[in-house]
This record gives sequence, C-alpha cells and structure tokens, in this order.
Amino acid sequence: MASTTQHLTFSPLLSLSRNPAQIPPKFLPFITTTTTRTTTSLKVQATARDPLGEFGARDPFPAEIESNFGDKVQGFMSTEHKILIPNASALSLAQQQCTPISQLGHPLSEEEAKQLLFKVVGWRLVHEEEGLKLQGLWKVRDMKCGEELIRRINEAVESAGHRPTLHLEAPNQVKAQLWTSSIGGLSINDFIVAAKIDEIKISDLQPRQRVWA
Repeated sequence: MASTTQHLTFSPLLSLSRNPAQIPPKFLPFITTTTTRTTTSLKVQATARDPLGEFGARDPFPAEIESNFGDKVQGFMSTEHKILIPNASALSLAQQQCTPISQLGHPLSEEEAKQLLFKVVGWRLVHEEEGLKLQGLWKVRDMKCGEELIRRINEAVESAGHRPTLHLEAPNQVKAQLWTSSIGGLSINDFIVAAKIDEIKISDLQPRQRVWA
C-alpha cells in the first residue's frame, strides 16, 4: 500500500513535513491544499515578498514556527533595526575626552589605577613624593629622534587640556609622567592622555633591529 505524505511549504523560503491537524490556526487563511494519489501538498503563501531574497540553511522546527520566530530574524520585512550609540564606557580610552577634575575630588586608589593600567600599553605606576603617577619610557635612536617624539606627544595631547611632564634623558630615552596635581594623584584624565599617546607612531624613531646573517 502506498504511503501518504503531508508536505507543508512556506513560500518563498521554508518547508517541512507536518500533520495538517497540528498547523497553528493563524496559518490557516493562507493554506491551499492539493491532493494526488500518494501525496497531499499544503502550501502557505507568505503575505509579502522577502526583500532580501531567499536564504536559509534548514527548515524551522515546529516550536520555532509557533513562537513567531520569523518576526525576529534578519530578512523579515517588518523587523525593527536599531543602531545604538556607544556610551563612554564602551569607547576606548583614546576616544574619550578629558573632563574637568574638582579639587574636592579624590584620586584613584592604587587598585583602581591597576585596573586601568591594563588599558594602556607600556605604562607603569610609580610612587613619588607628590603621589601616585603614571610613567612611560621610550628608547629612541638619538637625541634628534627624542625631540621629534616629544613634539609628536605634545601635538597629540594638545586638544586634551591635560599634558604630561616630558623629559629627554641622554643619550636616547624619553620619559613621560602623568598625574593630576589638583587632587594629588591619578585621575581618569591621566589614563585617557596615556591612551592617546599610545596611538602615536614611533617605529621610525626607535633603534633599528640588528639583523643577524
């Protein structure tokens, strides 16, 4: 005896075999049925054409259909897409702007400073008489390259309103220190400026690597 197969087709994209009695009532107005000697074919016509064309890797599970998953996936013409503007916490430090620090404010604790230290490359914390500071060191080829690096740093932080203390140490080292004197320690501004300095190109100023034959 020949078997009978019920085939439910979602046009233009989705298809699966299913017992017609289990079809959710909301699909019934769109269903047409054709019957041959061995096959019953049920077709569901989508209410609108998918503007992105046909795509997909598998048929949906019955539970997915009943959950209205099609209202939430890419390609559904009524899907609402939103572009969210990242807040300050989602931006990298280098993209943030320095803000005025009140003299009544408290400096960052050493633990807080250590957490922010992960976001700036090559900088370290140093304890000095004035308080906790952020320090960076760069080796360059010669004093001329050191002067050029200082110029680039000053140019990069000019608009930040918060500058590091820079020293050209003979014969070929530049040292930068950051701290917020008004609160006697470190603030978020120091790490923002350090991150901006990290984006400066310095490879052309550094000592050339020796290549061994």
